[in-house]
Amino acid sequence: MRNFLKWMVGVQVAGLACVTAAAQLPNCPLRPIAGNVVVDAMSLTSQNGALSLALTERNAADSQGFMHYCFDYATANGDIESPTLRLNPGDTLTLDLTNQLNLVGPGVTGHSHMEGMAVSGSDSTDPCKSQIANLNTTNLHFHGLNVPPKCHQDDVINTLIQPSKTPFRYQIQIPANEPPGLYWYHPHVHGLTGPPIAGGATGAIIVGGLEKIKPQVAGLTERVLIVREQFPAGGGDELGAQLTLNYQPATYPLTAAAIIETKPGEKQFWRVLNSSTNNFLVLQMLIGTTAQSMELISLDGVPVTGDPTVTSITVPIAGRAEFIITGPPTGATATFVTGGFDTGPIGDSNPPQLLARVVATTSPVGTSRQVEPGVLPAVTQRFAGLAAIKPTTTRVLYFAEEFSGTNDPPNFFITVDGQQPKLFKMNERPAITTKVGAVEDWTIQNRTGEMHAFHMHQIHFLVVAIDGVAVANPTVQDTIQVPYWSGKGPYHSVTLRMDFRDPNIAGTFMYHCHILDHEDNGMMAKIRVDP
Repeated sequence: MRNFLKWMVGVQVAGLACVTAAAQLPNCPLRPIAGNVVVDAMSLTSQNGALSLALTERNAADSQGFMHYCFDYATANGDIESPTLRLNPGDTLTLDLTNQLNLVGPGVTGHSHMEGMAVSGSDSTDPCKSQIANLNTTNLHFHGLNVPPKCHQDDVINTLIQPSKTPFRYQIQIPANEPPGLYWYHPHVHGLTGPPIAGGATGAIIVGGLEKIKPQVAGLTERVLIVREQFPAGGGDELGAQLTLNYQPATYPLTAAAIIETKPGEKQFWRVLNSSTNNFLVLQMLIGTTAQSMELISLDGVPVTGDPTVTSITVPIAGRAEFIITGPPTGATATFVTGGFDTGPIGDSNPPQLLARVVATTSPVGTSRQVEPGVLPAVTQRFAGLAAIKPTTTRVLYFAEEFSGTNDPPNFFITVDGQQPKLFKMNERPAITTKVGAVEDWTIQNRTGEMHAFHMHQIHFLVVAIDGVAVANPTVQDTIQVPYWSGKGPYHSVTLRMDFRDPNIAGTFMYHCHILDHEDNGMMAKIRVDP
């Protein structure tokens, strides 16, 4: 269901023609071409409990018509894109974000669905009070981090940053009990989230200390691999979309395959982020047609329990998986693939795709980083004991869709059972109100013919049951796929235990489908957690 996102991308490129030459901004950094060795992003690591950096968000269309959004980090050798941010629990992150987007063209704000999503009515340019939301507007969501939903921290409801030479400061403290693992950052302006993420404005955050819980990763070569998705301008169907791996096109056989190098038979620790807009990934390592064993370490930044040996890992849109692979032996080549995913009769095509060839060499390049000792405070880990807690409340929510039969995009809803389905608007009252200390079981049903990806801001949840059947080894996640309905029999569902015990997450925040067409077209709602 990508029509809206494709339309938006086309409008952006067309809008550039309306910008005068004098107003043109510096281009984004050049991105790799297909067929090269995959290189990890630059890492910035906290020192003495703090990490400070400045990013500038820009845009530029490339020669093929792809609109790039980029988070540029200035170095003595030029700008680099979307650095990986490495911190320990308890550290403070200070990030100064300068908005230099220049995308708005005539007619952009006249689209009916955008009018329903973007807030209007105030012309304040104070980022904590502005209600202006258009293609020039940005903000940041620190996806998965359990930090307060406040302006200058992780608020995406009221924080709207307009273009300016003055940076906007984000400052957050990583909770001392934050699970060590992989998180990420990206813009989150409602109604307009899809274009910047499709344009590549995403980066990784790593909370250190995982080797204290999973000692098998200590000292291994580490890779941070981000799967993104880009769209050509001018509309059309999803067949024009391209997956990328660390910005390198993963378009084999149309182009040469990306290459990941390992030493022969070497164990490596891979941290994979699915920051695509519409693609569910089924990750596999193949030698020939035989799926190789992988050791699953963590999902969505939280270490897993139970038997870790797997031959495939499903990563929903916005999800993360961290796992150990074994490189191919001398003289052999493996392939790193997504095996394809059935999104339902009206869902987007998620076909199998080779992401990279894995080549054995005595001198691999792409990264020389090893998993280094981190700091893990001696505190009870967040979400500990959640499986044994009796929920204070149970709720049923459901995904639904409505088709107008015209050229307008469908309407998408996420609704509390018993309430009236409606498109989300930023000035709506919260659909759910609860209190700090609550532990709730939410059953999320899918009443549509396509897959959805449920995401919760500010907290993680325990996956208690799937289709009413208890999960043997529950995982703690912040994003999960909810299977489509065939049109017959019961709706498919997931039951999730929501943990609202931390007083620092008091406030109002979001839950939504992370398929960005769906989110931007109304499949989102607010929850208010009172102190």
